[in-house]
Amino acid sequence: MLAQEETEPGEGRQINIVYGANFTQDQEQFPGASIFSKDDERQVQFEHQGADLWCDIAIFYTQENRLKAIGNIRLQQGDSIEMNSGKMDYDGNTKLAKAWENVDLTDGKMTLTTDTLYFDRENQLSYYRSGGKVIDSANVLTSKIGNYFMELKKVQFRENVHIDNPEYIIDSEQLDYYRLSKNAYMYGPSTITGEEYKIYCERGFYDTTIEQGYGVKNTRIDYSNRIIEGDSVYFDKATSFASATNNITVTDTINNGVIRAHYAEVFKEKDSVFATKRAVAINLVQQDSLFIHGDTLMITGPEEDRILRAFRNAKFYKTDLSGKCDSIHSEEKTGITQLITNPILWNLDNQITGDSIHLISDLETEKLDSLKVLDNAFIISKDTIGQKGYNQAKGKDLFGKFIENELKIIDLIKNTEVIYYMYNDDDELVGINKTICSKIRLIMENSDIDDITFFVNPDGDIFPEADFPVESRKLKGFVWRGEERILSKEDIFDEDDNTIELVKIRGIDNPVDIDTEEQERSGNLPIDNSQKPNSSGLKPEPTTVPKSGN
Repeated sequence: MLAQEETEPGEGRQINIVYGANFTQDQEQFPGASIFSKDDERQVQFEHQGADLWCDIAIFYTQENRLKAIGNIRLQQGDSIEMNSGKMDYDGNTKLAKAWENVDLTDGKMTLTTDTLYFDRENQLSYYRSGGKVIDSANVLTSKIGNYFMELKKVQFRENVHIDNPEYIIDSEQLDYYRLSKNAYMYGPSTITGEEYKIYCERGFYDTTIEQGYGVKNTRIDYSNRIIEGDSVYFDKATSFASATNNITVTDTINNGVIRAHYAEVFKEKDSVFATKRAVAINLVQQDSLFIHGDTLMITGPEEDRILRAFRNAKFYKTDLSGKCDSIHSEEKTGITQLITNPILWNLDNQITGDSIHLISDLETEKLDSLKVLDNAFIISKDTIGQKGYNQAKGKDLFGKFIENELKIIDLIKNTEVIYYMYNDDDELVGINKTICSKIRLIMENSDIDDITFFVNPDGDIFPEADFPVESRKLKGFVWRGEERILSKEDIFDEDDNTIELVKIRGIDNPVDIDTEEQERSGNLPIDNSQKPNSSGLKPEPTTVPKSGN
């Protein structure tokens, strides 16, 4: 055995020969080197600062403090790290090993295999650049480039990253995997494919043991019959739950419906969606989009029995129909949409109010079929011909019939009254009709009264304009709300909706250190409770690694 020698600072300590066996030299091929080979009893063995190396043949450069090992190589560091290969170069000054030919490295819980592996003992880092595989108790991970940080027990994968698990598959361009927690942090285009879901993101986190995670950049989840997209999206398989924050779109792939909001929750088992913060549901009705807004939206139930609820400050808009109220309840099974509390409806130029308004759709054609206004029904439209005043009709209840989305037939019953402006074929004002009776039927054309029928003891007359006082030209309860009319899809939002301050998503503008994030998640550091799972973020590790020697 050669004595251990002290070297100059920075050069490292001398490699020691534990068992040299057969000794020779070949100055022509290996000038300055000592060649050791195994004997019948045991392999050649070297020791260096807590690591032992065994091999069949060793070419040892004493002055340079480096060696080349050949054949059945085993490098053992402490009680856990073991590396095997066919060939190896080891530099005692830098403590850097390069191994190739059937390389594997294990720490007892994980095995890394590759054709060429670098082991930087100074920094406790091993890395490969030509393809490798990591197998642990949960996953099989492969990539073109990999770095294993031994103290952190983290493997950093780059290029063509693939994780194979019986429950899911992950493909990514960059992924950091913590072996103890089995947590994965992804960067660049990444896809997780499970049995009942598919997740895409370009920055995200995934707990591979419980199939729970989130994305914070270009995230999309294909989840049963819905697609969820947003700045930050969280997913949990165990509870069949997903949530999203900021610039969200939830698409119903069966009904072609879309929800947009800045916060949403999806419950797969209940087949439901909850959305708030500038929430709007968009559905295609007869080649025209229907927009429904409320401070809170809830969509529940399976496809054939779906219910939409809009709570507080509810509004809706379609090209030929709009309205608002405190809340909306729309049931697909019955085709009934209820406008609840202080409802108002506009169809073309008609303003309709009442205590409660129901819109009924034909279940087969899905076209708007009829209308019910219960208690204090009141319909008003401007006199569009002479611009003299307002056509009005009121009663206890109103029942209307839509034809091609236009309100054509209106029946008013109980305590009915009407005021309307009558014109001849030359659009000259004939007079103003004011009548009271038990029931009135209005036939509408282009939002104007085309024909009117009075039932049961009508009492009224047609007054010349000059004989009909201006103060008598409005029925009791008349309120014109034309300035409130919703004329576009943008009008369904109030100023508060348009000035919402979005939640700041951790990790998008100012990425956090993922080693710290992992320690927080594993309980080794206090967790910042101000950040929810869907507002976390990531920071890529540096890709610089030590240069290898020959």
